[in-house]
Parts: sequence; C-alpha cells; structure tokens
Amino acid sequence: MLNISRNPLNKNVDLSEFKSASHVFDKDYYKYWRRFLGGFAIVCLIILFLPWTQNISGRGNVTSLTPGQRPQTVQSPIPGSIQEWFVKEGDFVNKGDTIMKIAEVKSEYFDPNLVQRTEKQRQAKAFSVESYQGKVKAQDVRITALNQERRLKLKQAENKILQTYQKVKADSIDLVAARTNLEIAQIKYNRADSLFQDGFTARKRVEDARVKLQETQAKETSQEAKLLVSKNEVINAELEISRITAEYADKISKAQSEKFSALSSQLDTEAQVQKLENSVSNYTIRNGLLYITAPYNGYIQTALRGGIGQTFKEGEELVGIIPAEVDLAVETFVEPIDLPLIHKGEKVRVQFDGWPAIVFSGWPNVSYGTYGAEVVAVERFITKRNGKFRVLLKPDPDDHPWPKDVRPGSGAFTMALLEDVPIWFELWRQLNGFPPNYYQPEDESSKSKTKMSY
Repeated sequence: MLNISRNPLNKNVDLSEFKSASHVFDKDYYKYWRRFLGGFAIVCLIILFLPWTQNISGRGNVTSLTPGQRPQTVQSPIPGSIQEWFVKEGDFVNKGDTIMKIAEVKSEYFDPNLVQRTEKQRQAKAFSVESYQGKVKAQDVRITALNQERRLKLKQAENKILQTYQKVKADSIDLVAARTNLEIAQIKYNRADSLFQDGFTARKRVEDARVKLQETQAKETSQEAKLLVSKNEVINAELEISRITAEYADKISKAQSEKFSALSSQLDTEAQVQKLENSVSNYTIRNGLLYITAPYNGYIQTALRGGIGQTFKEGEELVGIIPAEVDLAVETFVEPIDLPLIHKGEKVRVQFDGWPAIVFSGWPNVSYGTYGAEVVAVERFITKRNGKFRVLLKPDPDDHPWPKDVRPGSGAFTMALLEDVPIWFELWRQLNGFPPNYYQPEDESSKSKTKMSY
C-alpha cells in the first residue's frame, strides 16, 4: 500500500476493484489549497490598486524651537579655581541663582581691595585734572592781563610820539623865528656899521648891534639843537613802541606756552583717568564673575568639573544645565535627493522613541501613536556629519499636542507625507530606485502661476 518496495503491488494487482482504493486514489487533495491561492492572488491584485501615500522618512532628535531654550553648558569667562558649590546634580535653579563660587588664579587680581585702590588712583588723577584746569584758567587770565597792559603801554607810547611830534613842530617854528631874528639882527648890524663908517652914528651903537647879532646867532644855534633833540625823542618813542611790542609778545608767548603745556598735561591726565575708570569697571565686573549663575530656569544636569580647588581655563565647560520650559521641536535629516520635495509649512508625522506606536508609512490614517508636525525651516547647506540636510519641525497646531514627558535629546522617527499613488506604482518605483513624484504645495504653485500670468 505504501509503495516503498522495489516490487510495487499496484503494478501487479488491480486495486480499482476495491472500494477503499477508490477513496484513496480518486480523492482531490489540493482543491482547498488551489482555492486559497486563487483568493490570495485576487486579494493581492486588489491591494496593488489601493492608494498609497508616498513619504520621506528620516531619523532625528527632539530639540527646542528657540536656541536659548536648548540644553547647554555653563562656562566661566575668566580662569579660576572652584572654591564652593551651591547646588548638586538634579537640583532645580532659577535664573540668576548661584551655582558655584570661584577664586582668582592670576596674581594681578589677588588683592581683595583692588577696586577700591584703583578708585583712589582715579580720584587722585581726577584731582590732578582739576589742578591743570585751574592752571589753564590762570594762564588765560594772565594772557588777558598782558594783552590789556600791552594795549595801555602802546597807547602811552603813541601819545608820547604825538607829544614829540608836537614838540618837533614847535621847535621847528622856534628855529624859523630864530633864523628870522638872526636875519633882522644881521641887517641892523650892517646898517649900524655902515652909518658908523659914514660918521653918522656912534661906535657904541655898532657894538650894541654886534652884541645883539651874536645873541641872535646863539639863540638860533640853541634852537637847532632843541630841534635835533625833539627829533631824537621821536625816534626814541618809535623804538619804545617796538620794544613794548616785542616785550609783551615774548611774555604772551611764554604764557601761552605754559597754558598749552598745562592743557596737554590735563588731556594726558584725563586719558589716564578714563583708563583707570575702565579698569575700575573691569575689576568690578570681574568680581561679579567670581559667582557662576544659572542662565535660565532649569535643572542641573552634569557637574563637568567636580571637587574643590580644581583650576580651569577661561571658556572651559563647568556644569551642564537643561531648561525647565522648552518649546519642543524636532530636527530630522533627509537625503539630498528628497530635499526638493520638502517645503516650509508642510505636514509631517512624528513617532517619538519610547512611545508605543503602530505605523503604516503609506496609510497615515490607520497609524497609531504618531503626532502631527509642521516644517519650520529647511537647511540650505548639507550637514557634514551625516551628509544629509537638516529640517526643523514644530508641533502642528491643528493636531493633538505632543506628549508633555518628551525630553530634548530623545530620538524621533519622521514621515513627510507626499502624493497618493497606487501600491503597484510605489512598488515599481522602489524596485527601480526612483525618487518620489516631484510636486509643489498648492500655495506655491498658485503663486508661480500668478507670476507667470504677469
């Protein structure tokens, strides 16, 4: 019956005459299997014509929409050493709360009274500025007095010149009168001498005329001398004006030189005062930097520098802090071939790591555990770390809100929904390695048409 021997029985004996053999050899064993395969083929054929939503999937991380709300590390702008901790990991801190106290490690800042001493130096320099200002004012008063005195001296010398001119004029007139008297005396003497020679007058009269003539000659000579003296006085008066001008020019120049010297010292001291004020401000601000404070409300995540007395350089990370309130967003990465299909404002589905979900990428309506998102920004330059383009997503206001327990840094799976196509077309596209259908959102296509109509 089993036909396992080398001499099969069914070849030597006709089994069709037996009733049991007819039940065994004539029975259709594959009838239901063929029906199942036919039904399955019909169902697969129907599925091939069902709609399938093309999508662009990507992996990303939860982040913050606002850069100021992202997790960060707190650095010190100055070098120092840790002196005291005021928090521990996991503590909640408000903005401005002190996290740690540090101490200076540079010798030029060791003095605890550095600000006060520098302030005293600034006050001393400021007093020097006031002294120089007083000296400049005193020199201005001196220059004014010298100018006034010079005007008076010049006016006096000019008056003296006028007087000497008048005296020269008077002496000139007197000289002319003396010469006239001399001529008259000479005529009288000649007439007396002529009369004496003719015997008409006495000798005494001739001698009197001669005496008178000599007196007149003496007066004329004296008057000439007076005129020369007057002219010399004019010359001396003119020289006096030149002397006064030169003398006061020298005095005024010397006073102006002292004034500008004091002014230069004043300006130099003012520059030193400004420098000291800058130092006071820098030292005051530096003293405030000895206390590391929280930049916003958040939780202390990691103490990157532990212990007491440990030194660090400026800019080194000291402690990590995460914000308490975050405007959640998702940063995802797409392939360069899919970048032209991503536009600002498009809808995206997001699945967060750790949250149960049943995802059918082509049937978003039957997916469970995904949340709506909207494209906020698309990066214009490729990311060097993974060779993809970064896309930033925010919660969709028209969808149910994201879970409150999602934390920045957790992973996320994203699906950007595109056009609806038959499943057979999607299989054919995937097998050939073609990109999804290129399209533009309706608002952008309408805008392009409007521009083309113009």
